[in-house]
This record gives sequence, C-alpha cells and structure tokens, in this order.
Amino acid sequence: MDLYFSPLACSMATRIALYEAGSQANFIEVDPKTKRVLKDDSDFYAVNPLGLVPVVRTDDGVTLTENAAILQHIAERLSESGIGAKPGIERSRLQQWLCFIGTELHKGLFTPLLGKTVPAEVKAYTLERYLSRLDYLNKSLEGREFLLDHFSVADAYLTTVLNWSVATPMIDFSKYPAVKDYLERMKKRPSVAKALAEEFVLYQAEIARHKAAA
Repeated sequence: MDLYFSPLACSMATRIALYEAGSQANFIEVDPKTKRVLKDDSDFYAVNPLGLVPVVRTDDGVTLTENAAILQHIAERLSESGIGAKPGIERSRLQQWLCFIGTELHKGLFTPLLGKTVPAEVKAYTLERYLSRLDYLNKSLEGREFLLDHFSVADAYLTTVLNWSVATPMIDFSKYPAVKDYLERMKKRPSVAKALAEEFVLYQAEIARHKAAA
C-alpha cells in the first residue's frame, strides 16, 4: 500500500493508525507547496487532481482520497488491531467523530487560522464561529481516555488536528482542560510519538527546502 503524505498534515493520522496497528506502508512524501512527489519529482496532481493528501493506493491498485474514507479503510483492513469499531452504533459513533473532526475542527476551525494569506477579519470570524466546537469536544472528553471506549482511527485524526495548535496561539487550550489533557496524553502514546518525531524532521527539511528556493 502506498500512502502519499505531507509532514504534519492530516495525512499523519493514517501513519499513526498504521503504527498503532503494527503495520506499515510505502510512505511517499509530497511537497505541499510545489505539489511535487519528492522521490521522483513527478506531478502529484496526476495522483490526485485536487492536490490534497492523504492519498492511498491499495495493493490492488485502487486509489482512495479523503481522510475519513482512508482511515475507515485502514480500520477495516486491519480490523484485528481494534483501531476501528464494531458494526452497529459503535461504528456509527466512529463515523460521527470522523465527520466532526473533518468538518468542524479541521476545515472549520484550523484551516482558516493556519492560512498565511487569510485576512485577519476572517480569522476573527472563525474564532467567533467555531471555538464552540472545542467546548463541545471538551465536554465529550471529560472522564474519557478516548473518543470511543478504545483507541481508534478517530483518535489518530483528532490528535493530528489538535497538534496544529502549536501554530495557532490564538487558541488557548487552558480553557479546555479535558482537550489539553487528551492531547498531552496522546502525544505520549508510542504510535503518536513515533509519527510526530518522524514527520517533524521531514517538516523541518521541507521548511529549509522552501527557504532555499525563495
């Protein structure tokens, strides 16, 4: 299986899920600025016309895009690891959390705040409109170790997105103690710590590469 990724992007959730399950993939790095595949300088748009990671190419040659779909595929493919959910309401809860993370946190809250060219008034509106999602998440995590009753691909995604708070100082996690504790706890988890360490090094190289090209 091939996994197209960019360092510390939402694609890191799939890396975490794979490590949690004791599995691997062919990790293929994509430069998020140039949209070039680093290993051969090919055009990433030929893989995904939207230019977005993650993309998974299965051993059968099937191409999958969209984080939530890829994570559910990984959970089903590695079902014995327990990173997915049982059929029925638990699986629906997993899908609920994946949708919430993707729409309300990833795209709704963090993407505008992380945008370097996003106007200040848009960022102010985003904070006003979407910080309530952190209130909701904080209440949901009170007294819980994970989003479900065990670590799942939803936790891999949530941890990845919450980690972006290092670049969004306007979000004060001290106001959301359950969220803050959750993120600190997840960062100590072996699968998460390994993924973060590996991708941080690659991210530093990416920044250096962009500076050299400027």
